[in-house]
Amino acid sequence: MSKLFDFSGDGNFFPGESIYANPKESIFFPTCHHVDIYFPPRKRSRISAPFVFSEEIFEKQQPASIEVLPDECLFEVFRHLPGAEERSISACVSKRWLMLLSNIHSDEICTKKATQSLETQNKLNSTKADEPLACNKKGEVVCSNGNKVEAESEDQEIEGDGYLSRCLEGKKATDVRLAAIAVGTGHRGGLGKLCIRGSNSTRGVTNLGLRAIARRCPSLKILSLWNVSSIGDEGLYEIANGCRLLEKLDLCQCPAISDKALLAIAKNCPNLTSLTIESCSNIGNGSLQSVGSCCTSLKSVSIRNCPLVGDEGIASLLSSSSYLLTKLKLQSLNISDVSLAVIGHYGKAITDLVFSGLQNVSERGFWVMGNAEGLQKLRSFTVNSCQGVTDIGLEAVGKGCPNLKQFCLHKCAFLSDNGLVSLVKAAVSLESLQLEECHRITQSGFFGVLGNSGGKLKALALANCLGFKDLACGFPLMARCTSLRSLSIRNCPGFGNFSLSMLGRLCPQLQYVVLNGLNGITDEGLLPLIENCEAGLSKVNLSGCVNLTDKVVSVIAKLHGFTLELLNLDGCKYITDACLVSIAENCLLLSELDVSKSSITDCGIAALACADQLNLQILSLSGCSLISDKSLPYLVQLGQTLVGLNIQHCNALSSSIVDLLVERLWRCDMLSSKFVALFSGALAVAADSISLP
Repeated sequence: MSKLFDFSGDGNFFPGESIYANPKESIFFPTCHHVDIYFPPRKRSRISAPFVFSEEIFEKQQPASIEVLPDECLFEVFRHLPGAEERSISACVSKRWLMLLSNIHSDEICTKKATQSLETQNKLNSTKADEPLACNKKGEVVCSNGNKVEAESEDQEIEGDGYLSRCLEGKKATDVRLAAIAVGTGHRGGLGKLCIRGSNSTRGVTNLGLRAIARRCPSLKILSLWNVSSIGDEGLYEIANGCRLLEKLDLCQCPAISDKALLAIAKNCPNLTSLTIESCSNIGNGSLQSVGSCCTSLKSVSIRNCPLVGDEGIASLLSSSSYLLTKLKLQSLNISDVSLAVIGHYGKAITDLVFSGLQNVSERGFWVMGNAEGLQKLRSFTVNSCQGVTDIGLEAVGKGCPNLKQFCLHKCAFLSDNGLVSLVKAAVSLESLQLEECHRITQSGFFGVLGNSGGKLKALALANCLGFKDLACGFPLMARCTSLRSLSIRNCPGFGNFSLSMLGRLCPQLQYVVLNGLNGITDEGLLPLIENCEAGLSKVNLSGCVNLTDKVVSVIAKLHGFTLELLNLDGCKYITDACLVSIAENCLLLSELDVSKSSITDCGIAALACADQLNLQILSLSGCSLISDKSLPYLVQLGQTLVGLNIQHCNALSSSIVDLLVERLWRCDMLSSKFVALFSGALAVAADSISLP
């Protein structure tokens, strides 16, 4: 022991000489100078303590794994897999394998047997025996003269026609998901439609994900990118090169995409039929000309809020694709009267036209567009918030578009009664007219439209027009508008009883009547309209007409009960059980009834339930505070035919009765305050944990 304590560290190490007399006893220890362990002389014993080895002497032997192969080797392995299903299974192994598989171009996949014998190949292709065979890069067996050799059909992977549709939103929009879609859809019909809305804030969709789609999904026909700022020109380059069957492209809020990417799409995707560009600040005039000239099948174009798009781009687009373009929508663009003149001259095939927020367009632009007489096929025209809409311009449009059937005018501040009547006279084929927030239109213009429509107008709608005043002044004798079938007047406070009685005399063939938010009308004004409808009313919506009573509803039920399918009395607070009794007795075809916020009670529900031939499908009782638990058996009886029931804010119904109704009417979609509160709470919790796009 004294020697042990007197150890100085120099003379007692054995760097090269074995400490055992028998060499076999030292097989666990190398005899080199790297083993820095002190072993005093002693008898042979079992070693139970761990030994310390230097890394350079001892390395643990790793098991053989395919993961040690570089990406180039794995790439070759994956492209020689026998089928798409095997590739999908392999993609589930790891993210590395998934990304490798997603980047294999469909042309690089070996889909034929390269190991077939020479004799079999010669028989299949009737080749000479002295012609050697080889396998090219695509996996096709070829002869020395370059002729392809057909392989067995079981080894051929048939690309789908694009039956599948995928949509990624918010957090789900990542490159990994796109790669999985690219690999997994090939053998299941092929990806035909892809929509990406928003993106993951930390690991969202990039050009890498679009590259995977482009290489593995050549059948893609529809691509929509909404609010994806991380995708730029490189991603669309890949789509243009790999998805040449693309038919519809929708780009919304993609600031990183510029004219270069759209040029690539135009040159490589000749089948493009629909193009939508919205809020893309780097797309301008340069690419629109190429789109018009290269995409010979282009039929629909929508451009909105793109500051770089001007007259030059619109002119180039229209002049290049004038014979095929049928739908054109221009919104919030810096274009002038020049663009309207070009549209009027070259838009020979346009059938649907929308202008919205074109602040630089004046009366002259509409006048020139109409007088160019190129819009002969125009059938639908919508103008919204364009200050250049005046009486003269609209009259010219009406004359230059002889086949115009539907005209919608929204927020046209300078349109007056004279211009509206001139438009109706000039547009001889007009069937539907819609006016919204046109405050210079008055009672005179409204009836002037009916008297000068030429027996063609079928639908007339007014909304939020504040220029109406219900004046009982003398109107000249006007021809009856027997063609009008649908009338809608919403939130026009000046529309009153006199105007309604005039409508009853002028429009006897009405079938659809919508009168919403007209506080000034009463039974006295509505009854002449109801009584003069000779064709029979089918849908009647009187929501918000707070001064109507049971009298007018009873007349509707008695005169039109055999044709009435929908009746909406939401907010008619003077409606009571008497109207429900009349409905139960006369309305045999009624399928939808809304008596929300009315004065009906349990007796009215009982009357509906006891009707012999009533076949209600949708019933709304929201805000009916007089309905109590006594209505339970009657609601259950009505539930035999109901598919929708609204009992929100029926405060007299207890929670237990609501639960019982849900249990009994399990086939019916029920809306109650209890379940709305639960659903709202669930949405609030979800909103806290999920960042919506």
